[in-house]
Amino acid sequence: MLIAKYMPELEQRSLSFAEAVREALEQVMEKDPRVIVIGEGVPDPKAIFNSTIGLRDKYGTGRVFDMPLAENGLTGVCIGAALNGLRPVMVHQRIDFALLAMDQLVNNAAKWHYMFDGKASVPLVVRMIVGRGWGQGPQHSQSLQAMFAQVPGLKVVMPTTAYDAKGMLISAIEDDNPVLFIEHRWLHDIQDIVPEEYYRVPLDQGRILHEGDAVTVAAFSYMALEALTAAKALRTELGTAIEVLDMRSVRPLDVGLVLNSVRKTGRLIVADTAFRTGSIAGELISQVVEQAFDKLKTHPVRITLPDHPAPTSYFMTEHYYPGPQTIIDEVLKLVGVDRHSDGYKKLCAVTQRRGPHDTPNREFSGPF
Repeated sequence: MLIAKYMPELEQRSLSFAEAVREALEQVMEKDPRVIVIGEGVPDPKAIFNSTIGLRDKYGTGRVFDMPLAENGLTGVCIGAALNGLRPVMVHQRIDFALLAMDQLVNNAAKWHYMFDGKASVPLVVRMIVGRGWGQGPQHSQSLQAMFAQVPGLKVVMPTTAYDAKGMLISAIEDDNPVLFIEHRWLHDIQDIVPEEYYRVPLDQGRILHEGDAVTVAAFSYMALEALTAAKALRTELGTAIEVLDMRSVRPLDVGLVLNSVRKTGRLIVADTAFRTGSIAGELISQVVEQAFDKLKTHPVRITLPDHPAPTSYFMTEHYYPGPQTIIDEVLKLVGVDRHSDGYKKLCAVTQRRGPHDTPNREFSGPF
């Protein structure tokens, strides 16, 4: 339990990612009456994976409300509300829906602070949900974080743990400029140690999830969990210790954390939830090569989705998404370990998924 290790004074209380998001919203709304929550399905009985449940009952329909299917218009309304003193939290059940609001996000929210010389800002948080799931298909499971991260003026974060979900959401709401808060749907049920008190986690810093000296694996969102699974299996079965970094933020990128790790390991894998071409994985590798090429013992590796739309078919998804085995294979290639040994076969057996491949891995429920 990393949180307990470094902060033993905190109460050992376990919450799921979704519960941590809800607690962050409740606490910040209690503290700041300017915060409102608006989005498709916010007051629905399912309450966005239960992350908004009970908020309308407590804070009323004037602060927690549904929105019509008019993403561009409602994003403009939220930008106007932010410019006039409110702090809106806008919720898209899927990141794909935010494509309908690109003009407002890219040409208005992101640029307002710059165009008006810092005299005005847009304190807007947009929650976006990404990730796989049977039947989601090409229009409902894309990870488009790199597209938004290309825009100066937008912060883009992707917390992995429930502890970070609460602390980073509080920091995002308190930020005076727009923050895109991206959640992987397979993380919502993962448990972690979450303090009850009000706290903040920086929006520009990654952290080490698993220490090692063989290979650095810099991972984003759900891929950090897959990398952690691979790391534990590699250490147990082969004695190979890889360093897993939970990047937490896409923009700004914590390149310094990765450079420090690469100077120790000499090898780098970047694991992302998005497509290969134009990915944040490629950007991170470029920056590491520019700044620490002489520290690399071999070529860096990207682990991403293939460059074609996400399939709907249950059978096709089995070979579309990378997982712990993908990471293990790339690690062993980089360190020159024979993948035909009995140890490798045992390693494959240990990491093999039990149950349906296109549902969350219930073998890991947390905490981290």
